[in-house]
Amino acid sequence: MPFRDLDFNLTDEEKSIRDTVRKFGAEVMRPAGIELDKLADPADVIAEGSVLWDVFKKYREMDFHKRVLPKTMGGMAGELSPMASFLIGEEQGYADAGLAISLGVAGMPFAYCAMSPDPELQSWARDYAEDYDCKLIGCWAITEPDHGGDWSLGGEDPACGPSCKAVLKGDEYIITGQKSAWVSNGTIASHAVLHVSLDPSRGMRGQGLAIIRLDLPGISRGAPLDKIGQRPLNQGEIFFDEVKIPKNWMVLTPDPAREPVEGGLSGPNGSMAVTFGGLAKAAFDE
Repeated sequence: MPFRDLDFNLTDEEKSIRDTVRKFGAEVMRPAGIELDKLADPADVIAEGSVLWDVFKKYREMDFHKRVLPKTMGGMAGELSPMASFLIGEEQGYADAGLAISLGVAGMPFAYCAMSPDPELQSWARDYAEDYDCKLIGCWAITEPDHGGDWSLGGEDPACGPSCKAVLKGDEYIITGQKSAWVSNGTIASHAVLHVSLDPSRGMRGQGLAIIRLDLPGISRGAPLDKIGQRPLNQGEIFFDEVKIPKNWMVLTPDPAREPVEGGLSGPNGSMAVTFGGLAKAAFDE
């Protein structure tokens, strides 16, 4: 019996998925990425009529956005083998790493919604599964101007805690602070996975995790970030000024949060290795 992690023999289904994504990458993602990369203004990347939206819609037409959701929420999680998921990430990275990240992070808030027992959040997950018009787009609002990878260190030093804070008042949390310009999908997202400080005395271990709609009063955005690379990937600041959210939107609080929050970091970071493995192969082929 082969050791799974070293068995590179693909099933017919895995080969079919690989070939489908490879075709999508060659015919849709790569040409769009080249076109978007040449736009001088990053605001034009996300403008109405941009080829970016063709990429999003064609991706969802293939139902790949449903990979993050269980069957009970209208998704297809569990139907694909781990190897198939790796192949999808690798082929997308080969086509255009920036677009691969944008497509992937778009589902993050809804994946958390699917794990929540709250009916409202579960309905957001189901709505995402059926959203082929790309009205629902997620972002991962973790990075702050003064906090990058130190979120994963889990230290209890109050001086190193999150700057974006949430205070519980009655049945609502009130959020104040900023997320940095490196938030992927930051200026186009409808929903966010939002990391906040709930207990400043515990530093990073005092963080909480909220799923939040980004059309609420008090939320504003910065301009799309102008970058040297990955220009097809929209990124930008998000500002929170006394933003009120229902208590049930805070899906993780400090006591049980440490392991899930760190798992939430290791998952996307691990997928980046696969995505940029694909990019490395593309560079080698070029």
